[in-house]
Amino acid sequence: MELDTTIRWTGTLIDAAGVAVIALGVVSATGRVLHRAAVRSLPGDAYHEFRETVGRAILLGLELLVAGDIIRTVAIRPTFSSVGVLVIIVLVRTFLSWALEVELSGRFPWQRR
Repeated sequence: MELDTTIRWTGTLIDAAGVAVIALGVVSATGRVLHRAAVRSLPGDAYHEFRETVGRAILLGLELLVAGDIIRTVAIRPTFSSVGVLVIIVLVRTFLSWALEVELSGRFPWQRR
Protein backbone atom coordinates (compact mmCIF):
# COMPACT_ATOMS: atom_id res chain seq x y z
CA MET A 1 0.00 0.00 0.00
CA GLU A 2 1.25 3.46 -0.85
CA LEU A 3 2.07 5.91 1.97
CA ASP A 4 -0.55 8.48 0.86
CA THR A 5 -3.25 5.83 0.94
CA THR A 6 -2.16 4.66 4.38
CA ILE A 7 -2.22 8.22 5.70
CA ARG A 8 -5.69 8.86 4.22
CA TRP A 9 -7.01 5.63 5.77
CA THR A 10 -5.46 6.53 9.11
CA GLY A 11 -7.12 9.96 9.05
CA THR A 12 -10.44 8.41 8.07
CA LEU A 13 -10.21 5.82 10.86
CA ILE A 14 -9.46 8.54 13.41
CA ASP A 15 -12.42 10.55 12.10
CA ALA A 16 -14.63 7.47 12.41
CA ALA A 17 -13.40 6.98 15.98
CA GLY A 18 -14.33 10.61 16.75
CA VAL A 19 -17.84 10.15 15.37
CA ALA A 20 -18.17 6.84 17.24
CA VAL A 21 -17.10 8.43 20.53
CA ILE A 22 -19.73 11.15 20.16
CA ALA A 23 -22.46 8.68 19.16
CA LEU A 24 -21.61 6.21 21.93
CA GLY A 25 -21.46 9.06 24.44
CA VAL A 26 -24.97 10.15 23.51
CA VAL A 27 -26.27 6.57 23.65
CA SER A 28 -24.54 5.96 26.98
CA ALA A 29 -25.85 9.19 28.48
CA THR A 30 -29.36 8.43 27.28
CA GLY A 31 -29.20 4.94 28.79
CA ARG A 32 -28.03 6.34 32.10
CA VAL A 33 -30.81 8.93 32.20
CA LEU A 34 -33.47 6.36 31.35
CA HIS A 35 -32.11 3.97 33.97
CA ARG A 36 -31.96 6.71 36.57
CA ALA A 37 -35.52 7.79 35.74
CA ALA A 38 -36.74 4.20 36.10
CA VAL A 39 -34.94 3.59 39.40
CA ARG A 40 -35.43 6.94 41.09
CA SER A 41 -36.94 10.23 40.10
CA LEU A 42 -34.29 12.92 40.31
CA PRO A 43 -34.80 14.74 37.00
CA GLY A 44 -32.48 17.64 37.84
CA ASP A 45 -29.57 15.36 38.65
CA ALA A 46 -30.26 13.20 35.60
CA TYR A 47 -30.31 16.24 33.34
CA HIS A 48 -26.97 17.53 34.61
CA GLU A 49 -25.38 14.08 34.33
CA PHE A 50 -26.75 13.73 30.79
CA ARG A 51 -25.41 17.14 29.79
CA GLU A 52 -22.00 16.46 31.28
CA THR A 53 -21.67 13.01 29.70
CA VAL A 54 -22.71 14.23 26.26
CA GLY A 55 -20.46 17.29 26.58
CA ARG A 56 -17.44 15.17 27.49
CA ALA A 57 -18.15 12.82 24.58
CA ILE A 58 -18.35 15.78 22.20
CA LEU A 59 -15.08 17.18 23.54
CA LEU A 60 -13.25 13.90 23.04
CA GLY A 61 -14.85 13.39 19.64
CA LEU A 62 -13.81 16.88 18.53
CA GLU A 63 -10.22 16.18 19.58
CA LEU A 64 -10.19 13.02 17.46
CA LEU A 65 -11.74 14.82 14.48
CA VAL A 66 -9.08 17.54 14.70
CA ALA A 67 -6.36 14.87 14.83
CA GLY A 68 -7.77 13.21 11.71
CA ASP A 69 -7.85 16.53 9.86
CA ILE A 70 -4.28 17.33 10.87
CA ILE A 71 -3.00 13.94 9.75
CA ARG A 72 -4.67 14.16 6.35
CA THR A 73 -3.79 17.81 5.71
CA VAL A 74 -0.21 18.01 6.94
CA ALA A 75 1.02 14.55 6.01
CA ILE A 76 -0.29 14.54 2.43
CA ARG A 77 1.15 17.29 0.24
CA PRO A 78 0.29 20.35 2.31
CA THR A 79 -0.60 23.44 0.29
CA PHE A 80 -1.29 26.95 1.53
CA SER A 81 -5.00 26.55 0.80
CA SER A 82 -5.30 23.17 2.55
CA VAL A 83 -3.36 24.41 5.56
CA GLY A 84 -5.50 27.56 5.62
CA VAL A 85 -8.67 25.48 5.65
CA LEU A 86 -7.16 23.30 8.38
CA VAL A 87 -6.38 26.38 10.47
CA ILE A 88 -9.98 27.56 10.19
CA ILE A 89 -11.32 24.11 11.07
CA VAL A 90 -8.99 23.80 14.05
CA LEU A 91 -9.88 27.30 15.27
CA VAL A 92 -13.62 26.60 15.08
CA ARG A 93 -13.29 23.21 16.77
CA THR A 94 -10.96 24.64 19.41
CA PHE A 95 -13.45 27.40 20.15
CA LEU A 96 -16.24 24.82 20.41
CA SER A 97 -14.13 22.67 22.74
CA TRP A 98 -13.24 25.65 24.89
CA ALA A 99 -16.85 26.84 25.05
CA LEU A 100 -18.04 23.33 25.99
CA GLU A 101 -15.40 23.06 28.69
CA VAL A 102 -16.46 26.40 30.18
CA GLU A 103 -20.11 25.35 30.00
CA LEU A 104 -19.46 22.01 31.67
CA SER A 105 -17.08 23.12 34.39
CA GLY A 106 -18.70 26.49 35.05
CA ARG A 107 -15.37 28.30 35.06
CA PHE A 108 -12.63 29.44 32.74
CA PRO A 109 -9.61 27.15 32.41
CA TRP A 110 -7.33 29.65 34.16
CA GLN A 111 -9.59 30.01 37.19
CA ARG A 112 -8.97 27.92 40.29
CA ARG A 113 -11.49 25.36 41.38
